[in-house]
Amino acid sequence: MGLTRKQLTILFLCLCFTVFLQLTSVSSSASPQVHDNIISLLQFPSNKDHSFYFLQVNQLLIPMFSFLQGQKDTASSRSFEHEKEVHCSRERSRAAWKIIDEYLMPFVEKERYKISSRCRLHPENDLYRDQEQHKMHVDINEWRCGYCKKTFYEEKYLDKHFDNRHYDLLNVSHSKCLADVCGALHCDLVLDSVPHKTKCNPAATGRNKHLCESLADSCFPVNEGPSALRLNEFFLRQFCDAHTCSGGRKPFSKGGKKETSTLYVIISVLVLMLLALFYIFMYLYQRGIKRGSQGLKHISKSGQKKRS
Repeated sequence: MGLTRKQLTILFLCLCFTVFLQLTSVSSSASPQVHDNIISLLQFPSNKDHSFYFLQVNQLLIPMFSFLQGQKDTASSRSFEHEKEVHCSRERSRAAWKIIDEYLMPFVEKERYKISSRCRLHPENDLYRDQEQHKMHVDINEWRCGYCKKTFYEEKYLDKHFDNRHYDLLNVSHSKCLADVCGALHCDLVLDSVPHKTKCNPAATGRNKHLCESLADSCFPVNEGPSALRLNEFFLRQFCDAHTCSGGRKPFSKGGKKETSTLYVIISVLVLMLLALFYIFMYLYQRGIKRGSQGLKHISKSGQKKRS
């Protein structure tokens, strides 16, 4: 017996729902119910009332929407768990590490000093250090995850990917948030592309200075030798002295990592090219003068021979 247009339409909808359920991996409890509804729709005679088909389609849709709602609730609860367990700003932690890497570590390496893991500035005490090391900046608009090789247009989308897909790789068993020392390290200078002039808060400045001095003492104890003593003094001058409302010293007054400027490289290449062109020009010029003098001598000799 042939299928009516109505049954063909319902069959098409049922097939679409089946494919959808396969792609989304519906739980086994929902799949049998959907399957039974599809069979009943196809086997029931075509002369039945339209209300029967509406009822069956409705029963077909209920498991699908229940599944979607369950997925939504699961994602929401997972997101809530993440927010509940981790109270650490990735952006401020990244800014703090950038400051440590640029304005502290070059001087620590120069002294050949090994920072203890008890120091809050140690790489092991950065909650996001492993994930940050698995970032690959392939091109201007291409960031790649080092864990699963997935690519993204911007770094912020890669950060969200880490939060959603690789959250389990974070060691949240200990309180290791590098963002907590941002006040001592002047992270706002790195985060703000345009510096904003704000009124100095003496209480906040005092807290940041106290935190800064405690970092100097815990990371570079003065009783551990000359190198630790020099680094302790350096840390106080580099970071702590700028925590004042008098506007005396500026942060990072001792300088930082020396990087080769792009402009310097371009100028150097241009100077070398100009020097090469100058020497080529001088060589051709001298060669032309010699040929010209030889030509004049040849002409004068040939004229003398004709006269004689």
